[in-house]
Amino acid sequence: MDPKLFGEVFVTLLVIVDPPGMMPIFLALTGPLSARDRHRAAWQAVALALGVIVVFAVAGQTLLAYLHVDLPALQAAGGLLLVLVALELLTGKADDPTQQSTSNIALVPLGTPLLAGPGAIVATMLFVQQADRAVDYGAIAAAIVAVMLTVWLVLRFSGGIVKILRPGGIEVLTRIAGLLLAAIAVQLIADAIAAFVTQYVNMA
Repeated sequence: MDPKLFGEVFVTLLVIVDPPGMMPIFLALTGPLSARDRHRAAWQAVALALGVIVVFAVAGQTLLAYLHVDLPALQAAGGLLLVLVALELLTGKADDPTQQSTSNIALVPLGTPLLAGPGAIVATMLFVQQADRAVDYGAIAAAIVAVMLTVWLVLRFSGGIVKILRPGGIEVLTRIAGLLLAAIAVQLIADAIAAFVTQYVNMA
């Protein structure tokens, strides 16, 4: 295995996924849940993110080409999805645990598009395209697994923060997380629009 390639993929994906920045959003979405459900949501989100990234790494280009979907479109769709979640956090609709499903929270938006978002998918696809040896593919695969394991550890042991913040702190954290999510969503949509404009300008 190429340690240099492993380090490049690991650092790149870790910066994109941003586990410390993901923690307040995870706590805001899972704060009302029990510790057991929160732990289950953590591993479900990481498992889904790992599956999505692997699928796009193996067949991403083929799948997008078959569906006639450009990467900016995928990015804009993720942004729109995050807008909906951000509105729920900002308006308090996400505070009612009776209206939440652990699996839904883990799958959307935690698993995708937050963990396995456009940035992580595109970066992985680019690394796979540049690989030309079996050891390169092994290094990329090992780095992806290592990143997802790191994310799981951060989310798994973030429950202690819930005990410190208590309900009032969780409510404040939820509003902050909603604002951060809204900003991420706007940035995703803006980047997608810029990519579309650049693409069509180059074609003209």
